[in-house]
Amino acid sequence: MGAYVVRRLLLLVPTLLAIMLVNFAVVQVVPGGPVERVLAQLDRSAVDPTARVAGGGGETVGGGGGPGSASPSGKTYRGAQGLDPAFIAQLEKQFGLDQPAWKRFLLMMGNYLQFDFGKSFFRDQTVVSLVIEKLPVSISLGVWTTLLVYLISIPLGIAKAVRDGSRFDVWTSGVVIAGNAIPSFLFAILLIVLFAGGRYLDWFPLRGLVSENWSDLSWPARIADYLWHMVLPITSMVIGGFASLTILTKNSFLEEIHKQYVVTARAKGLSEQRVLYGHVFRNAMLIVIAGFPAAFIGVLFTGALLIEVIFSLDGLGLLGFEAALNRDYPVMFATLYVFTLLGLLLGLVGDLTYMLVDPRIDFESREV
Repeated sequence: MGAYVVRRLLLLVPTLLAIMLVNFAVVQVVPGGPVERVLAQLDRSAVDPTARVAGGGGETVGGGGGPGSASPSGKTYRGAQGLDPAFIAQLEKQFGLDQPAWKRFLLMMGNYLQFDFGKSFFRDQTVVSLVIEKLPVSISLGVWTTLLVYLISIPLGIAKAVRDGSRFDVWTSGVVIAGNAIPSFLFAILLIVLFAGGRYLDWFPLRGLVSENWSDLSWPARIADYLWHMVLPITSMVIGGFASLTILTKNSFLEEIHKQYVVTARAKGLSEQRVLYGHVFRNAMLIVIAGFPAAFIGVLFTGALLIEVIFSLDGLGLLGFEAALNRDYPVMFATLYVFTLLGLLLGLVGDLTYMLVDPRIDFESREV
């Protein structure tokens, strides 16, 4: 077991490095960047003199006149006509783009290994403070959704497998198909219309993680207020996520139930509960457990993006999306680094969890 864990941890380093390198290379060839964003704002400020132009760290910058459209480094920027090349060079230096790409990548990875993620280009905050600020929303959505999805899907999938072909299986299949067919963001809109004052009932709040007066409430009232705000977004995400796991659980149990060892166990006179949970369960659950890390990461960091937008929940999904649109490279790459590292570690945790379900699995003899 120990040797397997060490091998996986050693493999984690080149895997993480390769993922960061590929994404860094892609960003280098994608049109646009922080300098272009500032130039676009300068162009808008020429039309609207009251407009502010954001530079690195949220500072206001300006430019002088001049015929140049390219920086001294040789980069040509669309929309830079009429700006002094010295000003363009100043922007590049401000954003750290005055160095070759390979130097910037090595410097970035060196800082990330020390968990130094720098400062946002367009927000006057460090990346760490931004992530910490948004983390409660994403943790709330991810943990509650994953917990409820597994608590609903696994028992339901087992029940459907045991009652395969029955009326219960048929009508629950209709619910599963509907949950699989309706995207979570559409279901969220339906919930708003029905229960958040959209047209009918006004039972739940429309936006935010807590009420504005949350700090003035007692602790029981704070917990109730938090859960009250979580009902609609969590419900919409659970509806969209439980269907595939229910089908996976059912199919996994059906495959195991028809195997010879189950027939033998029943022939020996073992009760149905003993056969199902003493023999079938640990074999059938392996594939379900294998998908847990990916499911958790997907819900926690990416699956909640539209839900965050619809319910005005300012979480990590929205932060990453806005960083990509604004070419806020420190936020983009820092969140990618942290999410990838967490995903790889959770993958290892998922493998180790196999042993808890089925002790017959020998990791020491398994090749990485």
